[in-house]
Amino acid sequence: MSGFFKLKEVPTSIGELTILQELTLWQYSKLKELFTSIDQLMALQKLNSSGCFELKELPTYIGQLMALQKLNLLECYELKEIPTSIGQWTALHQLYLFQCSKLKELRASIS
Repeated sequence: MSGFFKLKEVPTSIGELTILQELTLWQYSKLKELFTSIDQLMALQKLNSSGCFELKELPTYIGQLMALQKLNLLECYELKEIPTSIGQWTALHQLYLFQCSKLKELRASIS
């Protein structure tokens, strides 16, 4: 799912894709928040939300995505914080936060 520039939300039914390993929301420029059923994507390894210019926050329950290896949040200009729950991710190898201009700090629980 990439290049749907004007969509403001992702259908919650995407949470039914429980074996989904990669989700690209590239340039959902109007997207303000991730869908509530993201915590059901337990096999998700790669999440690309780069270019989601208006994404303001990540849900705290995103920390339940224990298989996540790569999180790309490039150019999420409105993103203000990363939930401390991602400190639970042991599989995470790549975290991209370039040009997240409102992001001021990463919490201490993220190592």
